[in-house]
Amino acid sequence: MAIPWLTLLSSVPWKDVISNAPKVADGAKQLWKSVARKTSAAKPAAASGEMPARSVEVQTIDTLDTRIIELQAEVSSLNEAMLASSQVIQALAEQNTQLIKSLAIFRGRVLRLGLLTALLTLLALAALYRTFP
Repeated sequence: MAIPWLTLLSSVPWKDVISNAPKVADGAKQLWKSVARKTSAAKPAAASGEMPARSVEVQTIDTLDTRIIELQAEVSSLNEAMLASSQVIQALAEQNTQLIKSLAIFRGRVLRLGLLTALLTLLALAALYRTFP
């Protein structure tokens, strides 16, 4: 089961991912700022003071007013959903940045351990060669 993960991880262009991580985080922060600035303060339209002459017109206007209020509520809920989504995107971008930093640290550690292992292997081979000429 580890082989598919190794294949997947080895096929990822880590240099590109690491180099683009700050751009992703900055983009998420800009998205968060732009969404947070927008307010969903939708106010219902005030009815005009004029009395229509016919009741059909009054019913039509009342229906349109009701529909406008419903649409404003829907826009408000969509704006809240967009705000929540942008918060999730920002959190994911920050986690991605932290993950990339951790991977870079672990990559350096693995490289050092590999070099140390190679050095110790050479020393062990030299000691064996010296012991058994």
